[in-house]
Amino acid sequence: MPLPLEGLRVVDFSRVLAGPHCAKHLLDLGAEVIKVEPPRGDLSRLAFPRQGAVSGYYAQQNAGKRNLSIDLNVAAAREVALRLCDTADVTVENFRPGALGSFGLDYASVAERNPAVVYVSVSGYGQRGPWSGRMAYAPTVQAEAGFTRNTLRQFGVEGLERRTDSLSHADVYSGLHATIAVLAALRHRAATGEGQYVDVAMAAVITSMNERVHYDLSEIELGDERPVLGATDCPFFTSPDGGEFVVPMSLVGSLSFPFYLNAMRRPDLADDPRFRTPELRRRHLAELHAIVQTWINTFEDMASLDAQLDEAKIATGQLRDVREFAASEWATAWGVTREVSDRAGGSITIPAPPWHFSAHDGTLPPQVPALQGEHNAELLKELGYAEEQIEALARDAALVEPARVALAGGSE
Repeated sequence: MPLPLEGLRVVDFSRVLAGPHCAKHLLDLGAEVIKVEPPRGDLSRLAFPRQGAVSGYYAQQNAGKRNLSIDLNVAAAREVALRLCDTADVTVENFRPGALGSFGLDYASVAERNPAVVYVSVSGYGQRGPWSGRMAYAPTVQAEAGFTRNTLRQFGVEGLERRTDSLSHADVYSGLHATIAVLAALRHRAATGEGQYVDVAMAAVITSMNERVHYDLSEIELGDERPVLGATDCPFFTSPDGGEFVVPMSLVGSLSFPFYLNAMRRPDLADDPRFRTPELRRRHLAELHAIVQTWINTFEDMASLDAQLDEAKIATGQLRDVREFAASEWATAWGVTREVSDRAGGSITIPAPPWHFSAHDGTLPPQVPALQGEHNAELLKELGYAEEQIEALARDAALVEPARVALAGGSE
């Protein structure tokens, strides 16, 4: 059975993360994705670590995409790009607003020739408004939107030790939301025949992903029930076998505290003068945590503890690194990761699509990281260019040939 988006073509002008992440999801859903790169290539090609001929970072976002490398500063290359967009169902870009417009590749120009196209732009602050022209990266957007301050407040880090989160949440979430919007726009096109423009702002996305926005903007006095983020949420405990696990329930909150009492068979603690109210429990948190930890230590192993916690409706999560998780029985059975070629006889492990379809047998499409410009000739021939025209484009530096990129050191 075909994948859901099989037969659709996506032209991906984007680079590094937010746009490529959107296009990657569309590819994993069955679409053909053509990645268009400038002569210097996607910056993520140079990211470390590298294995064989490719960067693992680049491979994770771009494996399986066909690759066209052109220089949009050359008029003939712009015509190639327009002819490619004529064949597109979806076009993805994540440049600063106006950048592609300077090459005649904005939505209006593309839609004039291909009115059915769904064109999605991902940028820091959207295509309109007072901040639209600002440079934007995940750390800067996360700082502006309150994400970073919440993180710093959660961990209580001060001074020069403060750091932003190492994961690019704003980029990844924006890529995911762009995918959702594209699917909705494709559904609209199927019903009406109309394409449309989709404007995704990373700052709006990171705000929408914050489930505590209502809390931070609330003017209601919450008193003792107002949680102290990081101080009481999701406590860590040491398991009977010496590992660590986390419980997604506060020891302090009025709703969650009784769950611990039920698990420990200790209803008497509700009347302990140290633990009668959320404020008292917060004040004596170390003592309360020690009581729970002492009870945990009475179990022989994590399995028997987990069974009793599960009976009390308390979930647990063992603290693992990614390697440990990927090797777990569940991750292996689900198929959390997949292997792609490193173009040197080996392979790179990257995430597999996070879904399974009952109408599809699970066989993945070919997932091989593309060399920059690897598919130049075949794509141009598909667009109707003759061999001598392709050679002329290469001579005029409109087309970047894979061999030239290798000598420049940008990629294989």
